[in-house]
Amino acid sequence: MAYNKVENATNRTFERTMTYDMYTDPKVLDKEMELVFSKSWQLVGHVSQVEKPGEFFTAEVAEEPIIIMRGTDGVLRAFYNVCPHRATKLERSESGKKKILQCMYHGWTFKTDGKLNKAPNFRGEEAACVQDACLRSIRMEVIESLIFVNLDDQATPLIESYGDFFDRLSEFPFLSELKRTHRKTRHIKANWKAYIDNYLECDHCHVAHPSFVDTLDMKDYQIITCENYSIQGTVVKPDKQYGEVDLNKAEMQGGSFFWLWPNLMLTFYPGPGNMASIEMIPVDANNSIAVYTYYFREDSLDKLTQEEKDLMTFAEQVRAEDIELVELEQIGFRSRAFNKGRYSSSEQAIVQFHDMMLEALDE
Repeated sequence: MAYNKVENATNRTFERTMTYDMYTDPKVLDKEMELVFSKSWQLVGHVSQVEKPGEFFTAEVAEEPIIIMRGTDGVLRAFYNVCPHRATKLERSESGKKKILQCMYHGWTFKTDGKLNKAPNFRGEEAACVQDACLRSIRMEVIESLIFVNLDDQATPLIESYGDFFDRLSEFPFLSELKRTHRKTRHIKANWKAYIDNYLECDHCHVAHPSFVDTLDMKDYQIITCENYSIQGTVVKPDKQYGEVDLNKAEMQGGSFFWLWPNLMLTFYPGPGNMASIEMIPVDANNSIAVYTYYFREDSLDKLTQEEKDLMTFAEQVRAEDIELVELEQIGFRSRAFNKGRYSSSEQAIVQFHDMMLEALDE
């Protein structure tokens, strides 16, 4: 994959380093929910989860419950998962297939296109008054089988929000063949931004990721900042393997690692055609949930080949090493020893992220 450098931060004076209270102050997280998460595109799923009419899954974005559903008319839609009658959370299951959605409070039912079906406690003339009480829709866009939503009705369309990112994504020939294979979550004792910072530089790789640097050619490692996203990666070293697989003869001979504003990472590892997404979801100022989703050509772990399982083992090892780092970092964020850090010339992707954060929060 060709990398086109948009901005080089090497020669910048890094005056806007985020102070450590931005990683520990609950008031900062409140602003982030309002000004960042509620106004940005968020990955919520994959079309393989909702292929058939009536299939749905639920999620949460910026602390809002949502539901993604394939209507009986075949159209995919996103709604707030909230009943318009008395604000009750409508669907409690994580996923399923239904012809009608029913609220457990007063029995209101809704069709798969979000329109009201029945309101049992409204009769006669009252019933006519609530016929327009539909589920509230949410902006949704699907690109390369990935489902994104945005709570901001005035947001820039997804395809225009990340420069040439989706052109780059289309260069992976196997992408349309992938399915959502496995999803796992992990609680991390660190602010969500600490994980993003860690992902956006590889100065720590030689210290913390021995298997990573043993496999990939770090001499040719590049980190490039682009419009609202960044990309980093390199090729594998000669004669390297996962298990019994020769990576230089594999479908993917290099690693590509994308970050998309604000909290999404997409990784492509050497080996058979693959993709993994990482979503960082804030719990509070000092805790986060990492959502890891793997995409292969098969829809379940028990169908994976040994080389695909080896790839997952490799990725999990790197992630475990990163989590240990950011949890130690969070302890330091709460210390009175220092109130901010320093940028190196190789941390231009962190500079980009911090600049965007400070601008979004009007700091």
